Amino acid sequence: MLIEFSGFSFQYNALEKPTLHDINLTISRGEKILILGPSGSGKSTLGSCLNGLIPHASKGTISGTLKIAGRDVSQFEMKDYTEQLGTVLQDTDNQFVGLSIGEDIAFALENQLVNNADMCTIVRDTAAMVNLDSMLSHSPHELSGGQKQRVSLAGILVDDVDILLFDEPLAALDPKTSQSTIEIIDKLHVEHGKTIIIIEHRLEDVLYRQVDRIILMDKGRVVADMTPDALLASPLLSQHGIREPLYLSALKSAGCEILENQHCANLDAMPLAAFKDSIERWFENQSHQIPRTNNKQILCIDALSFSYDGETNALADVSFIVKKGEMLSILGKNGSGKSTLSKLIMGVCEPDTGSIHVGDEDLSGLSIFERSQRVGVVMQNPNHMISHHMIFDEVAFGLRNQGVDESVVVEKVAEVLSLCGLYKYRNWPINTLSYGQKKRVTIASILALTPDILILDEPTAGQDYENYTAMMRFIKQLNEEQGVTVIIISHDLHLVLQYTSRSIVMADSKVIADAAMTDIFSTPDVLGQANLTTTSLYELAVRLGIDDTNNFMQHFIAQEQISAQRTELKTEQETKS
Repeated sequence: MLIEFSGFSFQYNALEKPTLHDINLTISRGEKILILGPSGSGKSTLGSCLNGLIPHASKGTISGTLKIAGRDVSQFEMKDYTEQLGTVLQDTDNQFVGLSIGEDIAFALENQLVNNADMCTIVRDTAAMVNLDSMLSHSPHELSGGQKQRVSLAGILVDDVDILLFDEPLAALDPKTSQSTIEIIDKLHVEHGKTIIIIEHRLEDVLYRQVDRIILMDKGRVVADMTPDALLASPLLSQHGIREPLYLSALKSAGCEILENQHCANLDAMPLAAFKDSIERWFENQSHQIPRTNNKQILCIDALSFSYDGETNALADVSFIVKKGEMLSILGKNGSGKSTLSKLIMGVCEPDTGSIHVGDEDLSGLSIFERSQRVGVVMQNPNHMISHHMIFDEVAFGLRNQGVDESVVVEKVAEVLSLCGLYKYRNWPINTLSYGQKKRVTIASILALTPDILILDEPTAGQDYENYTAMMRFIKQLNEEQGVTVIIISHDLHLVLQYTSRSIVMADSKVIADAAMTDIFSTPDVLGQANLTTTSLYELAVRLGIDDTNNFMQHFIAQEQISAQRTELKTEQETKS
């Protein structure tokens, strides 16, 4: 066995209980493994044990054994880990060491004293493996999320290690770039014989290419070690708070029985003809709901243009309006201008031309703090927002800044931390949290201020399904009961389908579509321009010969909402009893 955990447990020095419990797991050379689990399940800690961050960077108590290539890692120095395994981190910016792509790839070779002639050849060949050979002079910090992932990957491929570990590689990527990343990982597995370990929340996206096994973790334990078909046919995903593929949710909603031998991990391979009658009966029972409308305008973006360097437009003549109480999404590929738009609304940058109004007020005359009273923006990277050491103080900061009485602060912070699934961590230091948990802290800090408009930039990045669903229920409640307008900037098409009714699509710094969400998702040409992909829900409808894909998706969304309401009611009743 290439990797072997035997009775392995680990407890961080800062925590009272172990994070990993009695792990028994083997991975053979050349396997491709997905490690799946909700936030706090221990999957990232397991990865840190594999790459040596535990025990060399994060201290704690270890029991049991971990062997890599037949050697007990208790005898490893850090260099022994790096000779066996390369890691692509979730936060790629923290992995760059060179001023250019070429320098970053060459870093390990320089440390190995490789001569310049050989180094140049290796760097070019490695860059070509990840389609970066024409960009070697570019700065890695100027790249899109997908390009940054490839730079990080190239930086570890020069060492020619046997094992590649990917920690949430898709977290910040648009759907097409995610597919390209999965294709590159698959190529390294198939053509170069690498052993691949992927830690990821986005199950359906990883299954774009075949994996050998899925290791499901929860509460620090391995709860399943199965083939993808066996796991998807079982009830384990829902039991452990993992989002299943959209097409499976639709089939189950229609009462279809999903079996392991139906190749359910691959929509293309499934025997869909067997489900056609059930799906058609389910679709015939659709109900047409008239969406809630409000004619009062709350946000107006008018002819907005902006350039970071004075030459290339990050935004070009962007205009749209948002009605009070709407819940809409802004979609587009990495680098299309979505995050730049949120920075302009926040006041971090000033537009070259155009204007931004909230209600009747022009934001150009307001400070960043004054704007934050009207518009709350949750940035994509939580590390760019966090300014305090302790979780409670971070969430309380905005309220205290407003001079709110401390007794009210304590009550409000407790409320939003509970709703975001973080109350038990209220007295923890933030640096002990995972990336996804930090994301929820930043969302809680904005929600505590109850702004008129809430902008969420990639709210599900690094989040597990159970936690972000609970958080989004709260946000939807704010939207419906208090009239908070919600704008979601996201690559997560499942999230957009479930929670928004209108989508604004951006490509190449411009708005290319502004329509009902299901209209957008039934138009592959528009999606293609924005580096988005059709959902498996749409593909299921097409493969079953359903022409009205728009209503098919609307019916699915309505059924999902009814199911969620029933689940929530059942949970409330169980809690009361």
